[in-house]
Amino acid sequence: MPTDIRLFSREWCSWCIDAKEYLTERGYKFTEIDVGEDRVAYEEMKGLSDQTYVPTLVAGEEVLANFDTAQLEKFLREHAIVP
Repeated sequence: MPTDIRLFSREWCSWCIDAKEYLTERGYKFTEIDVGEDRVAYEEMKGLSDQTYVPTLVAGEEVLANFDTAQLEKFLREHAIVP
């Protein structure tokens, strides 16, 4: 069963754009949540990650906050999260 993936992001965030492209190009299904448009989601992201930076990726119970694509790749591999 695929891991439920949520990506907390903002429209203008270049790291968020990179993360979305990385996930999409590799066949990952994810739900994008724009915390710039949704204050409740912003508060949820803060609670999950203990920080306010985007992108923040939540995959099942695992959280990766404020990352670049190299860190994302390592995170997915270490937690055996596959498309």
